[in-house]
Amino acid sequence: MVAVAIVMFGLGVALCFGRAPVFLLAGVVCIALAVFVSSGFFTLQPNEAAALVLFGSYRGTVRTSGFHWANPLLKKLRVSLRARNLNGERLKVNDKRGNPIEIAAVVVWRVEDTAQALFDVDNFARYVTVQSESSVRHLASAYAYDDGGEGEPTLRTSADEIAAELQRELQERLARAGVVVEEARLTHLAYAPEIAQAMLRRQQAEAVIAARQKIVHGAVSMVEMALKDLSEKNVVALDDERKAAMVSNLLVVLCGESEVHPVVNTGTLYS
Repeated sequence: MVAVAIVMFGLGVALCFGRAPVFLLAGVVCIALAVFVSSGFFTLQPNEAAALVLFGSYRGTVRTSGFHWANPLLKKLRVSLRARNLNGERLKVNDKRGNPIEIAAVVVWRVEDTAQALFDVDNFARYVTVQSESSVRHLASAYAYDDGGEGEPTLRTSADEIAAELQRELQERLARAGVVVEEARLTHLAYAPEIAQAMLRRQQAEAVIAARQKIVHGAVSMVEMALKDLSEKNVVALDDERKAAMVSNLLVVLCGESEVHPVVNTGTLYS
């Protein structure tokens, strides 16, 4: 078509120099046709496509990068096929337990089907933004922020599982727009400011309780071991009352938060 356009343009110029009016008219027509044919040339960059539409009828998509020619009457709608990032805004929603939280996500997506992206939705970029926000809200309401129960995934502790679920839901929503979701992951997760301090105190209390449970468990094991060794090695014979006193003293020493000052007994065991 490049050769055709050049030949028509050259022929038109040559005819324009003819003496007869008919040659001049033919030359003008050839030049006009050459310009019309030349308007069908277009180029595509790597990872770019052009959807071809003729009088409102979809005729196909050109995906190969380079220099192309198509019917000049075809309307060429260019679409980038490159991967795009959607950095979602922070949303305030309630988690599964009704606690207000702030959540945000980043989505990596690209157009796969140009016809669906252009003709099945009004604005595919806007469609991705709206559906991503809706998916994040739905995901946040389906999981607890933390402490979801035994074996139950949470937003804070199950990052990979939450990301996979978010990507799956987004792909279902965006499939009708010809969009492929390559990755989706949470970028921000926190309690809402109005309950952040209260939740922080709760987490601190839970941490203290867990630590005290481990300390008590260790102290009981140590007391049990001490009594067992004293009995097996016949170091000293203790009745039940003295065993109870010894257990009490050892638990105070091992479980107390402040430093213990021992008192040395200089009398007998029973005085």
